[in-house]
Amino acid sequence: MSEPVSVTLEDRGDQGAFRAVVEGMAEQGELTWRETAPGVIVADHTLVPKAIGGRGVAGLLVDALIGEARVRGWKIVPACSYVEAQFRRHPEWSDLLAQTA
Repeated sequence: MSEPVSVTLEDRGDQGAFRAVVEGMAEQGELTWRETAPGVIVADHTLVPKAIGGRGVAGLLVDALIGEARVRGWKIVPACSYVEAQFRRHPEWSDLLAQTA
C-alpha cells in the first residue's frame, strides 16, 4: 500500500457505512452495516472498486468495523462474504460474532 488510506464512519442511527478514501483517488471503498437488534449489526456489503484495489482497502474497512464494534459493544452478523472470510481468518474476533438462530 503506497498511498495513504483514510477510513471514516458514516453513522445514520440504525445503519451506516465505513468509507475508505485512497489519497489522490476519486473512488471510495465501502462496508455497509445495519442494526437488526439493540447492539447487533449485520455487515452486509463490502465494495472496493478496481481502481483502488490491491491496496488492502477491504481489510482496513473490516479492521475499522472490528474496532468500532469493540468500542460500542456491538455483536456482528457477517452477511458479507468478505467479512465472513475475515472472521474465519481471525479467530480472536469470535467474541464479536452474534449468535444467530
